[in-house]
Parts: sequence; structure tokens; C-alpha cells
Amino acid sequence: MVFFSNCKINLGLHITAKRADGFHDLETIFYPLPLYDVLELMPADETAVMLYGLPIPGSTENNIVWKAWHLLKQDLPDLPPVCFHLLKNIPAGAGLGAGSANGATALMALNRFFNLQLPQKQLLKYALHLGSDCPFFVLNSPCYATGRGEVLRPVSLNLAAYYLAVINPGIHISTPWAFSRVTPAPPVHSLETLANLPPSQWEPLVTNDFEPLVFEAYPEVRAIKTRLLEMGAVFAAMTGTGSTVFGLFKHQPDMTTFPETYFTKCLCLNEPLLH
Repeated sequence: MVFFSNCKINLGLHITAKRADGFHDLETIFYPLPLYDVLELMPADETAVMLYGLPIPGSTENNIVWKAWHLLKQDLPDLPPVCFHLLKNIPAGAGLGAGSANGATALMALNRFFNLQLPQKQLLKYALHLGSDCPFFVLNSPCYATGRGEVLRPVSLNLAAYYLAVINPGIHISTPWAFSRVTPAPPVHSLETLANLPPSQWEPLVTNDFEPLVFEAYPEVRAIKTRLLEMGAVFAAMTGTGSTVFGLFKHQPDMTTFPETYFTKCLCLNEPLLH
């Protein structure tokens, strides 16, 4: 059985407070993208994860797909073993949430594969155990997110009229490094309200608190945003803690202007998501 694991962008990202549990409160808008990893499940004598495509740091036992199976196994001891075949098309650690999506997709895939009949509410709880933004991929529709990213409220935001350019220069941005340098503060403008504005009015109101930090440390990432705006993007920004930058265009942009060593995609946002 084959499943498609899509990624997301952050439309704005504000770190609003440092929590007593060591996490941070934030606000952002998650928007799903039609860009996919592929996850296949097959019966097996013992659970394993076979990896293909782009590299994933860490051991197989630390892979979030493997963790998803073991998370369910704790509550469902009769859960049979399975072999996961994961084809990585989306860079890991790029701010696109591809790893979190893999974990959430694994939970939903196991639910269907073994007909576990777990309700969405339970899947959301399991997903949060895997990561703060994993619950979003259970819902997989535009959401205003607060808390650690797990408090989700749907928003009426439709970017189907746009093309989205996604550029990753292959620079790994450490999430702990980024969070250790950001200064939490209440947002000046609520992203939930700004979602009602057309993208041409988002700049400079829709901001990512990590952009100044990353742009100073990695000027190459700043240059990508500048280039996208020069190409005619109505809005461009970094997603997550980087280093991926995206641009929204009314017409399909020419992606050949970026180095061949970059990960580049041009997505038509009127395509329905695969499942």
C-alpha cells in the first residue's frame, strides 16, 4: 500500500514566548504543498525502514517513521510488524516539515493498512508525541497554529491562483541554534488576521522571526529571497528555521536562474493533494 507524504511552508513565523517545559510558544500559518515523499507499507517478519532518494541524517532506529510504528505498538501490542519503504524527494532539515509529515503519514498509513479505526482525535495525540508540527499533517489543510504548533485552527486561505517557487541551497540550519538566538516577543500583527489579505499586501507584515538571524549568518539564503523578488514574486520568505525560501508568483517563473546544485521546484498550487 502506497501513501504520499507532502510538506508545508510557514506563512509567517513568530516566536511569542519561552515555555517552562523548554519549548517555545509560536504563531504561524501552515500551508500544505503538493510536493511529496512516498511511503510504501508491506507485511514483514520484523519492522524495518528502507530508505531511498535524498539522505536522511541519523540511524534508522531514530527515523520518525520507525518511531511512529513503535508509538502505536506501545498501546496496541498485537500490532504486526511492517516494512516501510520511504522514498525521500524533499530535503530533510530544510524548514519544509518533511520529516514531521513522514511521521504523521506513517501513523495514518498504519491506521488504514491494519484497519485500526483510530479516530482523528487519537491520531492527533499520537502525532504530537512525534513532533510539534506533526499534528498539522493529520489535518493537512491551511491552519493558523499556536502553542508549540499543535493548537490548530483552520483558515480560509486559498493560493490556487499562484505558482510557488521552492529553493533550498543545501545549507543545514540547526533548529536548536536558531531557537537559542531568537528573542521571543508578542507579535505586532496577528497572522490569523493577515491571512485575509492578498499576498501582494503581506510584505512587510507577514514576517519570520528567524529570517534576520539566518540571513546574517548565511547571506546566500538572503540572496535567494532577493532574487525571487527581482523575478517578480508577489511575496517571498524563508520557511521555518530555513534554509528553504519560497516565492509566490502569478505566472510560472524561470527556475533555471538558480544553480544546479540547489534543490528547486516550481509548484502549481491549484493541484489537489495526493493521499
